[in-house]
Amino acid sequence: MSDRGRMRALHSNVVQLTRRAGLERRRPPAVRNPYSALPDWVYPTLVVSVLSAFSLYAAWVVLFFPDGRYGPYLSPFTSPEIHATIAGLAVPTGIWIFWVPLAFRGTCYYYRKAIFRGFLGHPRSCAAGEPRRGVYRGETRLFVYNNLHRYAFYLTAVQVLILWYDAVAAFVAGGAPRFGLGCVLMLVNVVCLSAYTFGCHALRHLAGGGLDCVSCHRARHRIWRGVTVLNVRHGAWAWASMLTVWGVDLYIRLLITGVVPHGSWN
Repeated sequence: MSDRGRMRALHSNVVQLTRRAGLERRRPPAVRNPYSALPDWVYPTLVVSVLSAFSLYAAWVVLFFPDGRYGPYLSPFTSPEIHATIAGLAVPTGIWIFWVPLAFRGTCYYYRKAIFRGFLGHPRSCAAGEPRRGVYRGETRLFVYNNLHRYAFYLTAVQVLILWYDAVAAFVAGGAPRFGLGCVLMLVNVVCLSAYTFGCHALRHLAGGGLDCVSCHRARHRIWRGVTVLNVRHGAWAWASMLTVWGVDLYIRLLITGVVPHGSWN
């Protein structure tokens, strides 16, 4: 190859490299999601789909299917059983109850993150740019209700204790001990609910917050460490407890409607 041919080839390579560098500067580098190898659209799609389906199911149950008892089994949507009337009209039990777990989960730190990333389009990775929005004002105005989380925790803790009573009572029918699939499901449900509720950030702060030296207070330090063990997997317990509530209620209603055959095993 002649010198002129080498110069042309070199010039062509330089031009291509220059153009490529310009394109890379104009095109922001792709940000790999550090939380999952799946495409970025999978997580928000699952969040929107599952939370929407559960919300619609819960609204249908509370408003149109208020009876949640089958023998010793009581649905978590109707526990505790409250029978009241207003102006001669019976008010569904779930109306008196649903706002407690709704307030707790709606202001939960994990669910807030999931809702922001699923329904509001926030990216999962901090390195990814935020969508263009108005001025960020923190948890004020519309989101000021999030400050009610610690108070919702107190009410939810009482409700979980009531569900423990329901789970234990399910093992007794007509004064005699019994064992069925429903008993197991109710027990698994209340365990998951307890792990989610008592792994809450509000309880963690209640145990270890407001102290300059947490380890100097042995009892509170032990409680804080125990809550922290559950808090590490708070997101997993949030999903697991929601699905077990859904599963227990659906199983009881299938028994009520006769879809699941009645027998000693259930």
